[in-house]
Amino acid sequence: MRLRHAELSDLPEIQSIYAHHVLHGTGTFEEIPPSVEEMTARFTAALRRGWRWLVAVDDSGVLGYAAFAQFRDRSGYRFCAEDSIYVRDDVRGQGVGKALVTRLLEEAAKCGFTQMIAVVGDAENTGSIGVHASLGFRQVGVLRAVGWKFGRWLDAVYMQRTLDAAPDSES
Repeated sequence: MRLRHAELSDLPEIQSIYAHHVLHGTGTFEEIPPSVEEMTARFTAALRRGWRWLVAVDDSGVLGYAAFAQFRDRSGYRFCAEDSIYVRDDVRGQGVGKALVTRLLEEAAKCGFTQMIAVVGDAENTGSIGVHASLGFRQVGVLRAVGWKFGRWLDAVYMQRTLDAAPDSES
C-alpha cells in the first residue's frame, strides 16, 4: 500500500468508494451519492484553499481516501480542521483508514491547523471511533438523534485531537 496526494484521475474510484458508504453505511448522513462531477467540484474547491485529499493505493487501485477541510467556514475556525475517511469495503479492518488518518494529521499540521475534529456519523461506528481513539483523539461530545437514515435516528460522535504543531491545549 502506498499513500499519496489524490489526483483528478482518482476521482471515479473515490466517488465509487464514497457512494458505497452513502448507500450502505451510516458514517455519512448523505443519502444520495454525489456524482463524479460533484466529487470533482469538492476536490478542486479543497485544493484551491490549500487543503489535501489523500489516497491509499495498491495494484488493485484506490483502497481508500481521506480529506481535511476547515471545520466551519467562519474565520475564527481557521486553525481547526475536520477529517473525512472512507475505505473500500473489501479492505476495511486492514489498517488502510489508520494509515490515511496518520498521514492526514501530518498534512493538516503542515497547513497550519492546530486541531483536528472527527465527526463520526453513528455512535455504533466502532471502527471509526476506534481508529481515531488509537491515534490520540478523545471523545468530546455526542449529538443525540441528529441524523435520520435507513429509517432510524443516528447520533454523531465528536472527537478531537491537538495536532503536533499546535501548543498543548485542554480545550
